[in-house]
Amino acid sequence: MRNNPLLHPSSLRYGAPLFDKIREDDYLPAFRKAIEQAYKDVDAITSNPEPPTFENTIEALEFSGKLLDEVSGIFFNLNECLSSDKMQGIAEEISPELTRLSLYTLFNDKLFQRIKTVYEQRNKLHLDKEQARLLEKRFRAFKENGALLNEEGKKHLAKNSEEASLLTLKFGKNVLDATNDFILNLTDKEDVVELPDYVLEAAEEEAKNRKLNGWVFTLQAPSYSGFMKFSPKRDLRKKMYLAYGSRCLGGKYDNTAIIKRILELRMDSSNLLGFKTPAQGALKYRMAKNPKTVNSFLKDLLDKTLPYAKQDVKRIEDFARKHGFKDKLQGWDFGYWSEKLRKSRYSLSDDQVKPFFRLENVQRSLFDLARKLYGIRFVEAKDIPVYHKDVKVYDVLDKDGTHLALFYSDFYPRKSKRGGAWMTSFRDSGGIPEQRPLISIVCNFTKPTPTKPSLLTFGEVTTILHEFGHALHGILGKGKYPSLTGTSVTRDFVELPSQIMENWAVEEEFLKMAGRHYKTGKVIGKDLISKIKRARNYNSGYAFVRQLAFGITDMALHTMPKEKIAEINTPEDLENLENRLKKKCHLMPSVKGCAFCPSFTHIFSGGYAAGYYSYKWAEVLEADAFSLFKKNGIFDKKTARSFRENILEKGNLEDAAVLYRNFRGRDPRPEALLKRDGLTRPLRK
Repeated sequence: MRNNPLLHPSSLRYGAPLFDKIREDDYLPAFRKAIEQAYKDVDAITSNPEPPTFENTIEALEFSGKLLDEVSGIFFNLNECLSSDKMQGIAEEISPELTRLSLYTLFNDKLFQRIKTVYEQRNKLHLDKEQARLLEKRFRAFKENGALLNEEGKKHLAKNSEEASLLTLKFGKNVLDATNDFILNLTDKEDVVELPDYVLEAAEEEAKNRKLNGWVFTLQAPSYSGFMKFSPKRDLRKKMYLAYGSRCLGGKYDNTAIIKRILELRMDSSNLLGFKTPAQGALKYRMAKNPKTVNSFLKDLLDKTLPYAKQDVKRIEDFARKHGFKDKLQGWDFGYWSEKLRKSRYSLSDDQVKPFFRLENVQRSLFDLARKLYGIRFVEAKDIPVYHKDVKVYDVLDKDGTHLALFYSDFYPRKSKRGGAWMTSFRDSGGIPEQRPLISIVCNFTKPTPTKPSLLTFGEVTTILHEFGHALHGILGKGKYPSLTGTSVTRDFVELPSQIMENWAVEEEFLKMAGRHYKTGKVIGKDLISKIKRARNYNSGYAFVRQLAFGITDMALHTMPKEKIAEINTPEDLENLENRLKKKCHLMPSVKGCAFCPSFTHIFSGGYAAGYYSYKWAEVLEADAFSLFKKNGIFDKKTARSFRENILEKGNLEDAAVLYRNFRGRDPRPEALLKRDGLTRPLRK
């Protein structure tokens, strides 16, 4: 019988996962063994005859379940980017068991009494800052998550949590299956007229992979966006738009009932814990603190930016009409005419930009940027196995040669990978002795074809910068305790390190590093750089309000009274509700049969419930923070060192507002964001 590679220490450098040996059949037995050990770890703490101390209770709990953390870190990450029916089945089977373990720990009265005892003695224990923060966080987590409930309340909360964990898995699976279920297979050359070569080549390759003739377009990001921006065939754009917008709204993969039940469970659990709404509980320890602050923040931004967004839409509609468009501008028209206007106004198109942004060169430039700012180096590690042939691994070294992390990159779409882009970790930093993290970024960029490498749009360049910023947060994190290191910060602070990196995308120095023609090797010229910089804020009002619409809808859903949740019974109910919630943000006509909530994975199968506002919240932080780089120099080592030491390395060691003030010397000012996005300029008469 073979040894299960998940149950034994890895023989690889830095304990890297044995991806070349792990099989799907290994996961369930590994989970069962790891869960059993995790229960024993908790019981060892509660049965300890010694009086509770920080070391034998708080620290012991922090490092309990280590094997389970390792197995979960591998399995759940791969279930997002290398999924299968079997993996989904394992997730559905094991999730309730993980929930039961979590609740066994949280509702363990003996454990809580030991934690409480240590907490009450905290002023006498001479704890350092990191220890004090961990104790505070641990006591608060137990208190706010049900440790004080009676037995009936604990059973009720446990039942809710178990059901919710399965529903979020089902929600995500439905979105992935619905995305994969649709293709547009075209065989007539007239149907693909005007599409750029890079879009056609990718579609032709997709068709070949599916053993079909002609061209295949899918709902995966590069394929969908390319078709919607460039196809002059309005009927086909509409078909794609309706397929994308109706994912999981009715039909085979309907998420309506799942959304209703998730909202019911979140409301019920919040009430059990003493909160009026899920948003109130979620926000208590974030920077925003409460729903009133968030709603005021979103409303203020909407009031200031909606006129600019409406002007963006009118400008595109006017342009379309000047060029023969006679119908009412719809969602499936916006991308097409927007791209036409952008090309006309700035003489700038993806066709001009993409040849200069070969993925490999952009990635090298990211590494070079990290070296210039923080002195760290990325060196490919060809001896470390990967979970898919498209993945690459790098050693990350500090300027003195100290090993900081292993970095995994996974850039191309596949049917087994969910859409979008994200950063994650197979293992966080921390531990005694310390283990450095295993960090990964996952994207969905156009695959190389037999004639062309993977070439990025400017939007994709900003995407990879964003995810790389998250990765740097994980890579540079310092500390003994994993729950306080790296990206383990409040939801409305975690996007600061990622979003600030996007600013370098329009800086000439970085563009010259990243922009090199894939055929000639010629560095991107000043003229094209100038066009990119001038076009930076094209449709910025529209994009700003679109993000606000997501945040406003999320907050409304998670502050909605029970009687309103009860009214969601059909896909039409959900569609109508969404339209009402985002009414003030409406910029385009609503389309019957389309809604974003049924595929809104961020809040229904991710970690952004009552937290989507944090993208805009963190944008305020990063725009204000980057203004200091602009003042001192975008590669200024002193500013970069301060950002590394006060933000990237600190994790959750202090309150986020304190960390920001330590870096900036003051609180953030929202004006920096509006000014940068061109939303303070006089409106056109």
